[in-house]
Amino acid sequence: MKLLKIFQYAYIIFAILFLWDAITNWSVDRNRSYMSLFFVALAVFMFFFRKRFASKFQDRNKD
Repeated sequence: MKLLKIFQYAYIIFAILFLWDAITNWSVDRNRSYMSLFFVALAVFMFFFRKRFASKFQDRNKD
């Protein structure tokens, strides 16, 4: 279960990396920046989705 928590926070790390990529490439290639921003949104969504799913799974196992 600890390994799943590590992967949960890996999504935030990927979001930060894609955000940095979008900022650095904004003036060079806007299409690449938009794609990076899409991946930022996807990574943040996956972080909260995994967090909610893990809490539901843990609550179900307590009963």
